[in-house]
Amino acid sequence: MKKTDFLAKLIDEKKIQIIEPSENIKNAYLKRSYESLTSSKLLADAGNLNDSIALTYYSMYYSVLALFYRIGLKCENHTASILLLKGIFGIDTRELEKAKRERIDNQYYIDFHITELELERMIKIAESFNSEIIGFIDSLKEKDITEYRNKLILMFNK
Repeated sequence: MKKTDFLAKLIDEKKIQIIEPSENIKNAYLKRSYESLTSSKLLADAGNLNDSIALTYYSMYYSVLALFYRIGLKCENHTASILLLKGIFGIDTRELEKAKRERIDNQYYIDFHITELELERMIKIAESFNSEIIGFIDSLKEKDITEYRNKLILMFNK
């Protein structure tokens, strides 16, 4: 993955860092992902679609952060996280990007409305995405982690 000016700036600002892998932080983010999706479903059932869509996105984002901490990557920027997920791991990010747009539209634009059907679809997508990320994390071997860290080191040094 080529380091862009955007990523270089975040690296310089220490908003993206290579750190020691952490099982504890990985597990904490997986728990947070699960809790966010559970809360999203409860809010949807209560008719609070606006907050539900935000938590649906965050459940996906937290599963990505869990993956990052499994290999020793800290990233404090949502857009950069998506770029790194795609560029370093080769994971399709289209659904995550769509969920992020939905969350932003809902959070910042008063006239944005999501339907129950759209929310239900987003929750199913989040469940599938999170399952894919968890499967990816569970399949990682030490050699895989070393390879991903080496990709990061190369990117950082370009």
